[in-house]
Amino acid sequence: MQRRGARSGGLKERAGLVAGPLLAIAILFGADLVPGNPVVTRAAAVAVWMAVWWITEAIPIPATALLPVALFPPLGVMSGGDVASTYFNNVIFLFIGGFIMALAMERWDLHRRIALRIVLFMGSGPQRLLLGFMVATAFLSMWISNTACAMMMVPIALAVIQRFKEAQDTERRSRLGVGLLIGIAYAASIGGMATLIGTPPNLAFTRIFAITFPGAPAISFAGWMAFGLPVSLVLLAAAWLVLSLLFLRGDAARTLDRESIKAEYRALGKPRYEEKVVFAFFVTLALLWLLRADITAGPVHIPGWARLLPDGSFIDDGTVAIAVALLLFLWPSRTTPGQRLMNWETASRLHWGIVILFGGGFALASGFESSGLSVWVAGRLTGLAGLPPLLMVAAVCLFMTFLTELTSNTATTQMALPLLGSLALAIEVNPLLLMIPATLSASCAFMLPVATPPNAIIFGSGEVRMADMMRSGIVMNLIGVVLIAALMYGLGLPVFDIDLGTLPAWTRS
Repeated sequence: MQRRGARSGGLKERAGLVAGPLLAIAILFGADLVPGNPVVTRAAAVAVWMAVWWITEAIPIPATALLPVALFPPLGVMSGGDVASTYFNNVIFLFIGGFIMALAMERWDLHRRIALRIVLFMGSGPQRLLLGFMVATAFLSMWISNTACAMMMVPIALAVIQRFKEAQDTERRSRLGVGLLIGIAYAASIGGMATLIGTPPNLAFTRIFAITFPGAPAISFAGWMAFGLPVSLVLLAAAWLVLSLLFLRGDAARTLDRESIKAEYRALGKPRYEEKVVFAFFVTLALLWLLRADITAGPVHIPGWARLLPDGSFIDDGTVAIAVALLLFLWPSRTTPGQRLMNWETASRLHWGIVILFGGGFALASGFESSGLSVWVAGRLTGLAGLPPLLMVAAVCLFMTFLTELTSNTATTQMALPLLGSLALAIEVNPLLLMIPATLSASCAFMLPVATPPNAIIFGSGEVRMADMMRSGIVMNLIGVVLIAALMYGLGLPVFDIDLGTLPAWTRS
């Protein structure tokens, strides 16, 4: 059985190795997406090539992420300098800083203590553990960056996974581990949908809507949450159910012995000085992320601490992550005099392949935008005008969900929303009917590691394969399309005062 699986996997890789460049060549020489602008076709060819190699894992996934460096400059899509600069930005530094914090927790065994406490609190059943991690992650993601949120939760989850492996006396990939890590990635994306500040596409929507329709009532924090929170909760429940069915059956459903967990926790003894300090830095980092920018929730307004600086707009989550990470290299240890909480030997274990994978996703998104391919893709939306409203909403959700598998969800939202606003006016429907589902669907890319930073982070753990993400991701993508379209009709219409038979007066002001 194993040998047949190995041969099958090899066949898939060999087929992808040939299919990727062949499809790219066919597009280059057989298509002309925008007459007079061949760069659009060239960018599309590279995107298809990368997608095929990522899906089939024809070569190592981080290696595929380097294709834009080799192909965009000679094809005239982007200059070499511009492509290279996309591989190292503030999100990359957020990842590096967060991962150094995770490595510090691991060095002093803090992650193991936290993991055992979570198991004791939630119960030792896999379904309850998965639900607990997903609820905690989704709640955090409502207020802080989904990347930062995933970085906080993954090392704790890995410690729990290791405990299950030890209990079953195996070093094999754990089905529980796959489900738990994918659950964290999904919850980080889903939780951000609940609030206006939870994810960049939501903020992009409020800005674009206000600019496009200046006479429209403002979308308040509470107003958005009245719709976004129920959508988030329903999607979270659906994700938990899907992952439970796919990964938490059979051996993965075995529970840990609670008494052995208690004994193991007692064996850790009292927290050491280094554990306490690293935990203090961990909490400080979370609070700095949470309170950096202003928080407005209805009548409540909490000014962010960045306002205290000469120019708070210069600060982002990556700045905060690196600043706290540097403190770990400065703070002395008491258990091992002469050493610090973090050393470079430990930090060098950082997953640099995932850093490159991030960069490849950013480079591809930049290529979409700079070449005009994103505008061409969005222009295909005009073909939806003849559909009934419900099918139109579902089609928009489907389009946005799968487009953001390969592009930045923020860039895709900024590109698509103005076009959807214009389309709504042309077919005389309330623009919110199309713009809100599109915004939410931009956060529903669950299939590929490059689709979102949380996906890339859990893929970098080594516990999750591309096939695992594809299997659950395609199901969740389609569920997201159906649920968002249905909830927009069932709940969104009254929440946002949408009358299907009337074009609002503010569209003409």
